[in-house]
Amino acid sequence: MTRNLAAWVSRRLAAEEPVILVTVEQARGSTPREAGTVMAVSAGETAGTIGGGRLEYDAIARAREMIGEGRDFDRLDLPLGPAVGQCCGGHVLLSLARADAAALARLEDDEARAAAGDPQVIVFGAGHVGQSLIAALRPLPLRLVWCDARSELFPEDTGVPIETGDPLAVVEAAEPGAAVFVMTHSHALDYAITEAALKRDDLAYVGLIGSRTKARRFERWFVARGNDARRLDDLVCPIGDYGTLDKRPAVIAALAVAEVLTALADHRSETQNESLAGTRGGLVR
Repeated sequence: MTRNLAAWVSRRLAAEEPVILVTVEQARGSTPREAGTVMAVSAGETAGTIGGGRLEYDAIARAREMIGEGRDFDRLDLPLGPAVGQCCGGHVLLSLARADAAALARLEDDEARAAAGDPQVIVFGAGHVGQSLIAALRPLPLRLVWCDARSELFPEDTGVPIETGDPLAVVEAAEPGAAVFVMTHSHALDYAITEAALKRDDLAYVGLIGSRTKARRFERWFVARGNDARRLDDLVCPIGDYGTLDKRPAVIAALAVAEVLTALADHRSETQNESLAGTRGGLVR
């Protein structure tokens, strides 16, 4: 499900601009996108994607034919082979329907349900790296929370929920499977937040900005406070450490995003495997 597509469609319907919703009705074999994927097409713009290439080119062309001819519904049945200039080898059935208020309501409901299943990512710190990280995370299927007591640092329109209260309370309220980035203006606050996060054993990712020196100092501090040293296995510090010496915030953010997406996917897979194993175990007599 493409996120924020409903808002795009809503604005154009409010302006009485015709919009065609292109939906992947069936996807068999190797296809660029799965069934249920939706894109929107107006006379001059598009939003979302059903996978690009000739498939999407033909769908856009057909949608604009419908707009020009005043038609409300059509289907495209496309084998993704040499005949259409694609080599996926699968088969896609597309439905094309004119958007109206009822279709918009369904789209909004679908987006809300999809978003409810997105993993939570909490960013502590609204400095330069925090701002770059939020900018890199915003387009992704994640539910973000941005935390900093310095409310003046937040842009006017962050597009994400803001927390300016007790950061330790935010850690405590984090959902199981959430990811936590710690990059505040204070080493002491970084340590306190990271300690609270590591004391939980159900987070997918705990990342602390800094250097290897900072990591070693935190580890000594953590153990000296009586914490279990084994919890340090779940700490990522420095974040986005792929051997690059580039310290620019946008670069750190890009590397950290790749890191956290991998961690979230691994955690989801482990959770599903544990659930499946538990179900199988329950069936044994």
